[in-house]
Amino acid sequence: MPSKSTRKSFDTPRKRPYTVFPPKTPFKNDFWSISIQECCAYLHTCHKTGLSSKEDIIYRRSIYGSNFLGPENIGFSFFLFLKQLLSSFLMILLFGSAVISIFIGNISDALSIIVAIIMVVSVGFIQEYRSEKSLKELNKMIPHYCHVIRNGQEQYVEAIDLVPGDLIRFSMGDRIPADLRISEAIDLGIDESNLTGETNIVYKNGDAISKSLYDIPITERKCIAFMGTFVRHGNGLGIVIRTGKDTEFGAVILDMQHIKSPQTPLQKSMDHLGKQLSMFSLIIILIIYLIGLIQGRSWLEMSTISISLAVAAIPEGLPIILSITLALGVHRMSNKKVIVKNLPSVETLASVNVICCDKTGTLTENHMTVQKIFTLGRNGLIDLSSNFKKSLFMEDKTLNCLLNIANLCNNAQKLNNEKFVGQSVDVAIMELIEKYGYPDNRKIYTRLQEIPFSSDRKWMSVTAYPSSMTPSSSVVYAKGSFEEICMKSVSILEKDAVEIPLTKDIIDKIDKVASEMAYEGLKVIALASLFGSSIDDKGFTIAGLIGLIDPLRKNVRKSIQHLIRNSIRIVMITGDSEAAALSTAFKLGIPVQYLRSYYINENSKDFMTIISGNNLEKMTTKELSEVLTNINIFSRVTPRQKMKIIEAFQIRGDIVAMIGDGVNDAPALKLADIGIAMGKHGTDVAREAADMILTDDSFSTILDAIDEGKGIYYNISNFIAFQLSTCIASLSLIAISTIFGLGNPLTATQLLWINILMDGPPAQSLGCESINSSIIPDCPRDKNIPLLTKYLLKKIIISSFLIIFGTILIYISQAGKNTKRRSITMTFTCFVFFDLFNALTCRSNIKSIFNIGFFSNSTFNLAILGSFLGQISVIYLPFFQKVFYTEALSFFDLLFLIVVASTVFWIDEIRKFRTRKNIHKELILFI
Repeated sequence: MPSKSTRKSFDTPRKRPYTVFPPKTPFKNDFWSISIQECCAYLHTCHKTGLSSKEDIIYRRSIYGSNFLGPENIGFSFFLFLKQLLSSFLMILLFGSAVISIFIGNISDALSIIVAIIMVVSVGFIQEYRSEKSLKELNKMIPHYCHVIRNGQEQYVEAIDLVPGDLIRFSMGDRIPADLRISEAIDLGIDESNLTGETNIVYKNGDAISKSLYDIPITERKCIAFMGTFVRHGNGLGIVIRTGKDTEFGAVILDMQHIKSPQTPLQKSMDHLGKQLSMFSLIIILIIYLIGLIQGRSWLEMSTISISLAVAAIPEGLPIILSITLALGVHRMSNKKVIVKNLPSVETLASVNVICCDKTGTLTENHMTVQKIFTLGRNGLIDLSSNFKKSLFMEDKTLNCLLNIANLCNNAQKLNNEKFVGQSVDVAIMELIEKYGYPDNRKIYTRLQEIPFSSDRKWMSVTAYPSSMTPSSSVVYAKGSFEEICMKSVSILEKDAVEIPLTKDIIDKIDKVASEMAYEGLKVIALASLFGSSIDDKGFTIAGLIGLIDPLRKNVRKSIQHLIRNSIRIVMITGDSEAAALSTAFKLGIPVQYLRSYYINENSKDFMTIISGNNLEKMTTKELSEVLTNINIFSRVTPRQKMKIIEAFQIRGDIVAMIGDGVNDAPALKLADIGIAMGKHGTDVAREAADMILTDDSFSTILDAIDEGKGIYYNISNFIAFQLSTCIASLSLIAISTIFGLGNPLTATQLLWINILMDGPPAQSLGCESINSSIIPDCPRDKNIPLLTKYLLKKIIISSFLIIFGTILIYISQAGKNTKRRSITMTFTCFVFFDLFNALTCRSNIKSIFNIGFFSNSTFNLAILGSFLGQISVIYLPFFQKVFYTEALSFFDLLFLIVVASTVFWIDEIRKFRTRKNIHKELILFI
C-alpha cells in the first residue's frame, strides 16, 4: 500500500477555474442547478451564437490550457530505470556487491550480478511504462474534431482548441468533446458508461435541476453532457463549461497520474529479507576479520577475504530465480486463460482477502435479455429461462399480439446478418423474437410516425400500417413504463386476445406482478396498442408486460460462494441504483443484512450494509474505513469514489483486488493491490491499467489464479530455503575454518562452482514444482507473516548445521591421513552432495518426498542429474582436475560421501513428519 506521503487523498474536491472573469455569483460546481441563461452570463457567452471574439478565445485558452488529456510524452527514461533500481533494498545490496566485485577483479561475479539486476529492474520499468500507456489510451476516448458555433457561424475544428464558453453542436454517433451545459436537446440519449460503468442510455434535456440538501450525483445531472460520453441518438447544443483535465473525465486522468502502485507482499518480504541477509553477513564477516587480525594476519589479506565473503554471501541468483518462478506461474496461468502483465502481482493473489467487483460487465453479462412475460390470459408469469416451448408462442394469440407490438415498436437492426445493434431493450426483444421463430413484421409494415422515448414521457410509440393496406388502417404501438401506459389505457387483452375493460382489480393485479418483477431486479416494460393514429386519446389496449434483466455471468454465483467460504470478502461496487445492486447481491449470495441504506450519522454507522455514492461523498476515507465491517455493496458510485473505497480497505490493512472492465474502473484498477480486467469486453484503458487480464471474462478463472498465487508463494519459500541454507553453510564453513585455524577447506574456484550450483539449475527447477492442492490452504495468506517464518528458519538452520558439521567432519578426518589434494576433493564433493540432497528436501517444506514422488518433477530430476554429472566431471576429467584442484575418488569414496550427505535428507524427513502432526492445514502456507 502506498505510503501516506505518496498517496493522493481522494477526500478533497479538486478546484477548477470556470471563467476568465470573476463570477458575479458563486456557482462553484453547480452548473446543473442554473438556467442556460445564467450559465451564459457566468461564462460571458451566448447560447445562440457562441463566443464572438477571437482574442477572447485566445485569452481563455491561455488561462485554461488546451482541451487535452493524455501524457505529453512517453518514451524511455533513464531516471525511470534508476528509480526502479533504487526502489528495493535487495537491488541496492546487489548493485553494491557488483561494484565491489569489479574493484577486487572478480569480473565473472560482477557480470552475473549485473545480469540479475537488469532482469529484475526491467520488469518494474515495463510495469511503470505500461501505466503511462494506460493514460495515453484514455486520450483515445476524446474526439479529434467537433462542430463549434462561434460568432453565429458553425465551424469544424479540432477538439483540442475548445475553451469554456464555446457552443457545441452534437448528434447521434458523436463523442462529447468537453463537459457541456446542454442548451437544446431533441430526443437526446447519451451512453455514459465511460464514467458510470452502466450501459443504460441516459436521456438528457436542457432543464436546470432544483437544488437539494445534497449535491446531485453525476448520474442524475440530466442537463450536463460529459466529455468522452457517446451520443446514442438525437442531437443537441451545449455550452462548454470545463475542458481538458478540469472535466469529470479529466479527473480520471489526474487520479491515475497521482496513483503509485502499491508494493506487493512479496516485494516487501524480499526487501526485509535483503536487510536480514546483509545484517547476518556483516556480523559474520566482521567476526572473521577481527579473528584474522588477532591471529596475526595482515589487514590487507583479511580485507580481501572479507570482501570476497561479502560478495559470496549475497545470493545474486535469488532475483533471477524469483523472476523465473513467477514467469513459470504466469505461463501456467496463461493456459488457464489469464494474462499476467505484472510478474510480482502473481504472488499477491495468495494474500488477497477483499475482492471489489464492478457489477455491469463483470458480475453480469452486460447484455439485456427477456426473462419473463406476463399476459392476463395465462395464470402466472412465463419464465423463459425454463425452456419455454416455441410452439406455445405461435399458438397463444395474446402472446402473438404482445410480440407483434414489441416487434413493430422497435428500432434494433441486424448488423451484417450477424447480431442486432441498437438500444439494449430493443436488442433483447428482437433476439427473443428471433429465438422463438416469430417473423420480423417490420418488413411488411409502413411507418407513419415515431415518437421516441424520453425521460419525461417514459414511453415511446410507433404508428404503422400493413404495407398491403391504406394509412386509414394505422395502429399506434406503444411500449414504456407500466404506470404511464396504464394511464393511457382503457382495456386489456385476455385469453385468445379477447379485449376486456381495464378495471381497478385488474390494474392492482398487474401492478403487483410488475412490482414483483422489479423486486427481482427486472426492468419492466408494458406493451399496448391503439387503433387509429392519434396518441392523445386515452384508448390503448394493454397486451402484457415484459421483464428484462442483465443476467449473471455463468458460474459467477458458485465462484463467489467458494471465495466467501475461503474467507475472501466480496464487495460489489456499481454505478447502478440501490435496488438493482441489492437484487444482484441477493442472487449472488453476497451477505446483505438490511434492505435499505442509512444516512451517515453516529447512530447508524454500525448498521450500514449498503452505501450510495451520495452518502459516500460525505465521509472521509478514514471514516469510511471505520464502518466497512458490514458493508459489501456500494451503489451510484463514481470513479473517484471507487478509489476512495479501495484506499479505505487498504487503510484497514486488507489486500485488495479490483475487478473491472470500463474506463471508469481504470483508476481503481491501478490503485488496488492487484487490478484484474476483463479481456473480451473490457476497454483498452482498463486492460492497460490492470495487472492481470481474464481472457475469457469468466469470474471463475479467478479461483484458479488465486490457487496458482498460493502455489507460487509456496515454491518461492522452498527455493529460498535451499539458497539460504547453502549460503549460510558456505559462509559459516569458511568462518569456522578461519576461527580455528584449519586452513581453507575449499578453494576459490570450488566456492564459485558451489555458487553456480546454488544459483543454477537445482534452485531454478524448484520453481517448476507442481501445485499440490492438498497442502495449499483455502484461506488467504496473512501479509504480515514474514517470508522467513520460524518454521522455515528452523528448517534452514537444521539443514545448514548438518551441511557444515558433515563437511567439516570429512575435512578433519581426511586432513591428517591423506594428501591435501585428496582431502580438499573429499570435502568439496561432500559439500556438493549435501547441496543436492538439500535441494531434494526443499521440494516441499511439509510433504514427504515419498508422497510427492521422486519422479513427479522431471525438470528437477534433470537439474540434479546434470549437477551430479558436472561434479563427477570435475573429479575425474584431467582438465577440470587442474582447474578445481581435485583428484579421482574411488567408487567406495563416492558411496561413503553419498551416505554421509544423505543425512540432511533423512533428518529433514523426520522434521516434516513431526511438523505434519502438529500443524493444521490452514498454517501450511505460513511455514
